[in-house]
Amino acid sequence: MRLSAQLKPLLFTRLGATIILTNLVALSVLIGGMFAITENRRGLVDAKVDSLSAQAEIIANIITETAVYGDAPGPQMDRDAAREVLRRLSGLYVPDETRALLHAPGPIRIADSDLIAGEVDQLPLPPITDDPQTPISRARGFGHSVMEHVGEIFLSAEERAALDRSLSDEVRAAFQTGEAQTGVRRDPDGGRVVSVTIPIQLIQAVVGTITYESYDLDALIAQERAAILPYVIVAALVTFFMAVVLTVQIAWPVRRLAEAAREVRLAGGRRVPLPDMKGRKDEIGDMGRAFTQMTNALYDRLDAIEAFAADVAHEIKNPLTSIRSASEILPLAKDDDKRARLIEVIQHDVKRLDRLITDISNASRLDAELAREDLETIDLVVLLTDIASLQNDPDAPAPRVIVTAESERHIVRGHENPLSRVFINLIENAVTFSPAEGGVRVRIERGAGQSQEVRIEDDGPGIPEDNLEAIFDRFYTQRPKGAAFGGHSGLGLAIARQIVTAHGGQIRASNRTDDQGQVLGACFTVTLPASSR
Repeated sequence: MRLSAQLKPLLFTRLGATIILTNLVALSVLIGGMFAITENRRGLVDAKVDSLSAQAEIIANIITETAVYGDAPGPQMDRDAAREVLRRLSGLYVPDETRALLHAPGPIRIADSDLIAGEVDQLPLPPITDDPQTPISRARGFGHSVMEHVGEIFLSAEERAALDRSLSDEVRAAFQTGEAQTGVRRDPDGGRVVSVTIPIQLIQAVVGTITYESYDLDALIAQERAAILPYVIVAALVTFFMAVVLTVQIAWPVRRLAEAAREVRLAGGRRVPLPDMKGRKDEIGDMGRAFTQMTNALYDRLDAIEAFAADVAHEIKNPLTSIRSASEILPLAKDDDKRARLIEVIQHDVKRLDRLITDISNASRLDAELAREDLETIDLVVLLTDIASLQNDPDAPAPRVIVTAESERHIVRGHENPLSRVFINLIENAVTFSPAEGGVRVRIERGAGQSQEVRIEDDGPGIPEDNLEAIFDRFYTQRPKGAAFGGHSGLGLAIARQIVTAHGGQIRASNRTDDQGQVLGACFTVTLPASSR
């Protein structure tokens, strides 16, 4: 079922239709020519049979009138008289390339027009040559053999059986059935012979047969082969033209893409020009555009990795510099309090470095984790309620984080652990920025179209308008006054956007304001595609 579903659209694509039609056109030209020639051959054979039958019946009737005597059921044929009738009439009723044979019961051949006419055929000898099998003759013989086999494909079963029948079989059949026997058979030399055998009979008694054989069928077939040659030439030209078209339309563009892929591999990250296939509307164009998009995505990823490596080096260098400075001063410190403060600085920077490396590691393998894990059905109401319960102090008079939902269930498809990391990070940030008496509100609603929307609001100082987008950059570490320095790596929101984008969603930041435009706090909005399940 899956294979048929894949083949059905493939057969009806523009490129698939082009390949199929280009092959069918040449084939149809050749097959049409073969059918036309085959029908013409059958018409010629039928006309030849009718002509030979008429001539043989004339001689059979004359022999019956002049050389058959006696009454049924035992009439006899005067063989000498019948032979004389054939000799006298052979000049009138036995044309060139035709042979008449007279048989008596047995069957016994009693007359042959080639022998009794007393004529000698004079034919020119072929030219003398040391090698009778010249390349031209070999090619002609091979072509003759091919055409023989191809022509026999279009013969009926009866016609194939008649080819293998001998003259004796035909004569015996005429004696046994008393009916005329016609058809095309092979002579001992392999040539084709149109043969007609008419019984010579008085009432129901068969006293002999007259057989007419025509040997010019091979000449007719040669003419037919000459007639089919234009069809073959046209088919060959059409095939060649279509092959050129397919080469230009398929092979060359694919080769250009292959060469571009090779250049990309050897460029070492340097951007190289790619084939422009925007104008093509077929599968090759789709492949070219997909290749361009893939390569551009690869370049973007390389640029991102390079920028990420530079940012990582910069961020790691800061705590390392602090650790080195403190460690260099430590041996020189005479006061125990100073030594304790220096050790505290070193420990703090080590923790900061550990946290930074952990977040960098998580960000580096996030794409691989998202690609390996299977999508799950997630109820945002349940997920966010569980996260909020971890932030709320059970001994407090009121919860710090409040979750409200538009309906009982808000379902999305995604990876639960990464999405949990997103909402935990956003809620922790909201709690960090909100004053002690403030709160964090999580609202779950149906978004525009087929989407679910989560809004996380705090009562903090808000976000500078110029930084509403910059806060999602890597290593952005602006914190509220009083927050511990180095307590965050600055990767949280960058990782959150990466996760949400991988789920086909969006995350954005804004400020809550009152009627006078006074900032009341920050608001983070996460939009995810709703699940149809």
